[in-house]
Amino acid sequence: MKFIDNRGITDPSLNLALEEYALRHFPMDDSYLLFYINEPSIIIGKNQNTIEEINADYVREHGIHVVRRLSGGGAVYHDLGNLNFSFLTRDDGDSFHNFAKFTRPVIDALRKMGVDAELSGRNDIQVGERKISGNAQFSTKGRMFSHGTLLFDSRMENVSSALNVKPMKIESKGTKSVRSRVANISEFLSEPMTIGEFRDALLRELFGCEPEDVPRYDMTEEDWAGVRKLADERYRNWDWNYGRSPKFNISNAYKFPSGIVDVRLDVVDGRIASAAIFGDFFGLGDVAELESLLTNVRYEEAALRKTLQNVDLNYYFGKLTPDQFISLLLLRDIPAE
Repeated sequence: MKFIDNRGITDPSLNLALEEYALRHFPMDDSYLLFYINEPSIIIGKNQNTIEEINADYVREHGIHVVRRLSGGGAVYHDLGNLNFSFLTRDDGDSFHNFAKFTRPVIDALRKMGVDAELSGRNDIQVGERKISGNAQFSTKGRMFSHGTLLFDSRMENVSSALNVKPMKIESKGTKSVRSRVANISEFLSEPMTIGEFRDALLRELFGCEPEDVPRYDMTEEDWAGVRKLADERYRNWDWNYGRSPKFNISNAYKFPSGIVDVRLDVVDGRIASAAIFGDFFGLGDVAELESLLTNVRYEEAALRKTLQNVDLNYYFGKLTPDQFISLLLLRDIPAE
């Protein structure tokens, strides 16, 4: 096994691109281990509805990255206190779904540090009843990776806030996340250490030598160029991170001074496929015009603002601001006038 050095990158788009690039392009006569730490981010499972999984207000206010990964499973929160690991190897026909094979070395290393870790259920590592790691897998063309989180010293209040989706009127066929009681590994260590020291301790246990002696895969500048290109084309691409969400329906209503405005949206591939607006408001205009205007617009703030920038919403609804109407569409808190 060889170690892939990510050069201390904390950009989740680059780290996920590095993982995919290595899987698709590195020679598989070896297996590989990749560690990476991400800036505050929510990593969405491949088959999930992004809008349904995130607390959009909190994410926007705190500048949290939202990136979809290749593997299935639920949404997870990453920050600088979370160490991610990924084992990349051939798919021999028996390894996919075999989470025990890939978590066992990590569990053994944790136990040597005094952490009473064990595989729980299908794909979690727990200490007692508290989850310290979630794991997922992806396979393509005879190659696969099994990757997981290691909550070392994450800001738990941010974990819950970023993923604590407010009650929404939303129907989706996306895979729903299941929240568990979580804990930081640092709570269970007999001796305190930094996340860097924790990473080095794992390397010692997994490779049986000092971190500086670990065999490494030497990436070329051509490799890094490929990683950056993939990050731009996929992991920084709105169509991948949001537009790829399964079809979902939105309904939201709010009582404004001019009356109740009730919106119903069908969203397909991240775009509004149809819109219907109801309510007891008093307006001069026919809301059918507005419904038509919204059709085929990306279901995200910038596109909605651009579409509505020259629209007099008071003409349709009475007293109502663009910020209020966009917040209604995006299921956000309605701002005061």
